[in-house]
Amino acid sequence: MGFISGRYAPYLLMFLGLATSWVTDAASPLPSWRDDGAKARIVEFVKQVTREGSDSFVPPGERIAVFDNDGTLWSEKPMYFQMLYTADQVKRLFPEHPEWKTQQPFASILNGNLLSLLAQGSPGLEKMLTATHAGMSTDEFQRSVAHWIASAKNPVTGMFYRKMVFQPMLELLVYLRANGFKTYIVSGGGVDFLRVFSSSLYGIPPEQVIGSRLKARYKSRDGHPAIVKTDELAFLTDKQGKPLAINEFIGRRPVFAAGNSDGDLQMLEWTTSAAGPRFGMLIHHTDASREWAYDKKSDVGRLDKALKAAKPNGWLVVDMANDWRQVYPPEKSRGLTQGLVFPQPPAYQD
Repeated sequence: MGFISGRYAPYLLMFLGLATSWVTDAASPLPSWRDDGAKARIVEFVKQVTREGSDSFVPPGERIAVFDNDGTLWSEKPMYFQMLYTADQVKRLFPEHPEWKTQQPFASILNGNLLSLLAQGSPGLEKMLTATHAGMSTDEFQRSVAHWIASAKNPVTGMFYRKMVFQPMLELLVYLRANGFKTYIVSGGGVDFLRVFSSSLYGIPPEQVIGSRLKARYKSRDGHPAIVKTDELAFLTDKQGKPLAINEFIGRRPVFAAGNSDGDLQMLEWTTSAAGPRFGMLIHHTDASREWAYDKKSDVGRLDKALKAAKPNGWLVVDMANDWRQVYPPEKSRGLTQGLVFPQPPAYQD
């Protein structure tokens, strides 16, 4: 199974107990969505494009649905989870790089100053990524991410990152696939990072994940072939880069696109501007009690231009507080381990 094959696949499959939490009643799809408003529009669109003989029918091979990840499929506060993974790697590598104590963005990480780190924007993130990822083989990187996602917790909520996926979106992915859609992730996050857990968290295989990436080289290490990351950015899958990446790697224009920020604006524009039935959707984070409430003033997941574009383009804006019955999967469906064997697993502490 590609990037999660071999010894990592079994314990990654435990994360959400997907065999139980993804089961939906065919007579009542999307049970974590409130019955009117957003849910009704989604269900009606799916009925239209799957009704054979109708003018709105879309053949199964053309039913492509693309999803952003951060803020769309899982939370993204206090900052993108891959940034927090990278920050943890900076701390781990600090003994080998004492000079980082006075160099940015590393000093902000070592001092625990997340606001200062966020203020450094993309240049700071790129510097972090190249310093911690370059020189690693893809196998080494997969092992590192797999162990981190298995045990790391969000500094604000105290929850495992792997449990901060959105239950309503998991149900939507399953509902679309049950109706002949092929689901993809199109994220500004690192493609190799996402591919480690995309199957176990979302049911999306690694070959259906598109993301940003560093250039890599094919090398021999200790007599064995390896793909090794360099310190050069190959492609940033954000804003205009999203439709470009979709065109290059999928080769079809989607009929369904979902995002949550201005970084998804061009993906939704490109998806919904073509002829025929199209569906654009934005997740609006409005739920301060169960998650976070933010939009145009946020340093992470800013939603301003895309929100203004939603009404004239006919996009659905999902109000998290009002449209979702629950945000995260129920506790009883998380981390279901019965019957699984874990070869050299990390230690889990719920």
